[in-house]
Amino acid sequence: MAPTELKELKAQLQELTYRGFTRPSFSPWGAPVLFVKKKDRTLIMCIDYRQLNKVTVKNKYPLPRIDDLFDQLKGASVFSKIDLKSGYYQLRVRESDIPKKAFRTRYGHYEFLVMPFGLTNALVVFMDLMNRVFRPYLDRFVVVFIDDILVYSRDETEHAEHLRLVLQILREKQLYAKFSKCEFWLKEVSFLGHVISASGIWVDPSKILAILDWKPPRNVSELKTLLTEAPVLVQPELGKEFVIFSDTSLIGLGCVLMQEGKVVAYASRQLKPHEKNYPTYDLELAAIRRWLELLKDYELVIDYHPGKANVVADALSRKPLFALRAMNAKIGITEDGAINAELKVRPWLEQQIREAQTLMMF
Repeated sequence: MAPTELKELKAQLQELTYRGFTRPSFSPWGAPVLFVKKKDRTLIMCIDYRQLNKVTVKNKYPLPRIDDLFDQLKGASVFSKIDLKSGYYQLRVRESDIPKKAFRTRYGHYEFLVMPFGLTNALVVFMDLMNRVFRPYLDRFVVVFIDDILVYSRDETEHAEHLRLVLQILREKQLYAKFSKCEFWLKEVSFLGHVISASGIWVDPSKILAILDWKPPRNVSELKTLLTEAPVLVQPELGKEFVIFSDTSLIGLGCVLMQEGKVVAYASRQLKPHEKNYPTYDLELAAIRRWLELLKDYELVIDYHPGKANVVADALSRKPLFALRAMNAKIGITEDGAINAELKVRPWLEQQIREAQTLMMF
């Protein structure tokens, strides 16, 4: 290590030992130490636990999908965000496992008494802890993703009670937050790389700026465009009708999930080599065939629409993803089958919308 790193190592070891996170060790285990620079140029000490991770039984506890977490936010208008301080360090390690967490330094052998960063099971173990702590309130007014907590409510009176309950639980379980990173009583909040408000969810502008400042190779310029033009989606509301528009072309499959004329989610993929040999009839069914066994248990109607009348799904199936532009306004189909669309899209898609509207007039 460089002299500046050795100085930082000594200081961080003293701090960890003083706080009761580490202690001198005589363990036969010993992982190497390295430093990584943070954005603010400070050094963070990392332990290379790759060899320990190779012989660790992997915990299969599921991490939630971020878009699934956002589904429950429909109707919320007041938000608070809580970021736990030194999240993993608030979780004790079983006494018999402490020697396995040992790491070697110029100043001696040390071992962690708490959960260190870098362990293969650290994420899921901490996620399990947070889910158990907040289980009564999940899907009601709390979203938890590892050490990030979002409290959401329909109004300020309701939010005061929700926030009180969450803070009380944190105190009882001796979990501590970093106050400088917490935000309270907001109408709009940044959470897990997204901006959340009563009107919808969209990609955090700071993340977009980071991508705009990125200097990628030429052959991934399309990826940069795609990432900076992510769409604004609405949260689904249970009890209301959902509509799925799907389409297939000789290039791929595409589908859009909508509710009350607004986009909830969309997806597309290219055809697999064997699927390119399908006749047109089988291709049209390809988008839904895999789900028929599941769908038969629900009340649904499957209707056929001409390709030009199925504009968005048709575009997803025919155009590569990098050619798609943000669909961040209203899309709707009236009772008489006409398309109402206010899309922020490329000219080719605007032209398709106009052609579809003309077609439906006849």
